[in-house]
Amino acid sequence: MVSRVDGCRCYKFKAFGHRNIRATHRSTLEVTVEESLTPRGDCIVGVKAPHGASGIPEGVKDALRRGWRACLVIVAHGVSDVVCGWGDERLMLSNEGRMIFRKSSYIDPATVFINADKSAGDLQRRLIGELSMGGEVVFILTAYPPGE
Repeated sequence: MVSRVDGCRCYKFKAFGHRNIRATHRSTLEVTVEESLTPRGDCIVGVKAPHGASGIPEGVKDALRRGWRACLVIVAHGVSDVVCGWGDERLMLSNEGRMIFRKSSYIDPATVFINADKSAGDLQRRLIGELSMGGEVVFILTAYPPGE
């Protein structure tokens, strides 16, 4: 379900932390539908997501494809952080297994937004500690129209 507040498009979904979350990657942040994670998955901050980029509601996809500003709030055990970037008209948003948020302008089917101000490695280490304990993680993806 997409919430609309003052023209913004918001979408909330849940995933889970995992003992192997390290979140040290310097250019991306990822949420995956996979149930498990090896220590090599250094960009992953959530597992067991309900879907990949293809499952994001159409209203949010539309806003992202219009190049709107976008933010992802991550909340685990009362600790949170925010990553902001930009949508782009080239976004495919078609990957069924992953959602990727990138500091670069690279786009593939899993890319949700680009030119982000943070990657997994930039997140608060206290949040990463909570993510590595497992448990539910709440993600809120919000797209803002120009000028907001």
